[in-house]
Amino acid sequence: MTRLLRYTLLGLLLLVGIAAFSIYGLTWRPQAREALPVSCAANAAPLVPGQALKVMTWNVQFLAGKRYVFWHDLAQGDDESPTLEDMAFSLDEVARVIRDEQPDVVLLQELDNGAKASDYQDQLKLLQERLADLYPCGTSAFDWKADFIPNPRIFGSVGRQLATLSRYRVDHAERVQLPVAEANFISRQFQPKNALLISYLPLSDGGQLAVLNTHLERAAQPDDTALAQVNAVSKALDKLESAGTPWLIGGDFNLLPLGQYRRLPAEQRSPYSADSELHLLWDKYPMIPTNNEASGIDRAHWLTHYPNDPGLNGPDRTVDYLFYSPRLKRVEAQVRQDDTLRISDHLPVIARFLLPAAP
Repeated sequence: MTRLLRYTLLGLLLLVGIAAFSIYGLTWRPQAREALPVSCAANAAPLVPGQALKVMTWNVQFLAGKRYVFWHDLAQGDDESPTLEDMAFSLDEVARVIRDEQPDVVLLQELDNGAKASDYQDQLKLLQERLADLYPCGTSAFDWKADFIPNPRIFGSVGRQLATLSRYRVDHAERVQLPVAEANFISRQFQPKNALLISYLPLSDGGQLAVLNTHLERAAQPDDTALAQVNAVSKALDKLESAGTPWLIGGDFNLLPLGQYRRLPAEQRSPYSADSELHLLWDKYPMIPTNNEASGIDRAHWLTHYPNDPGLNGPDRTVDYLFYSPRLKRVEAQVRQDDTLRISDHLPVIARFLLPAAP
């Protein structure tokens, strides 16, 4: 009996060891701060102090389009992946809108790379092939990556990226890990790992502009993760500001502006807090859209999110923003809505700034 028990325990320990080794090998553990490779043409020009800079931020929803209700959108969502035809259409549409707007810097969220649900496409590469003449420089960072996720609705690989494209030279870039949601040790290995993608664009006078790209946690219910992530973003911006480095940040923050929480039906409020965690940023730094724009009489023009919900017939909330250093001056801004409603569940936010003049 003692020998049988010993063999049983050894067998269990062996199984646990194999499982741990498998989980370790299949998942991704990024460092707190990592330098990233930058692709940039040798002749890409630096920025010039005082020049205008047009910026777009857009969550392109892995090029899925708007014909689906995915399992992660609603409890009754049945869809697991878009068709190749729909992704090809969305790819062409994203390229069309970017080419039409011709922003100097493009901040993209939810581009897939190696994910089973999007047929293992490298969507950034596909997009860059269509925009190579506009953007000689670019960099990217994963915010979700695993060779295998055991969730039955995924049951395969995931790979989701932030990407920044630039008409101007990018000297270097880095990925900064944000706090992640609380979970047990095993679940934590498979969950998204939201991050900041920071690109540094040199100025002709020797200075630099920091351009940050992010996609914050999308929680089913309010928890401490959003507050922790916004706190981390705030500290990163404070550090740049105190160093005298002009900066801007754009992305999908998954948080509401002042006044929109009460405008949502009760069943749509569950992911959000009545007191938006985003106030930690708007209390200190200018935001696009402003709270007055996003909740005022013309608020419909500033809605950026059109959830994959059959009960909705258009955008109903704002969760995508640009924040910027007070050293920059806003010239104009808009959410491009008219011809983008069928491309993604998010709409592009576009703004033009003036960079600080040389001292």
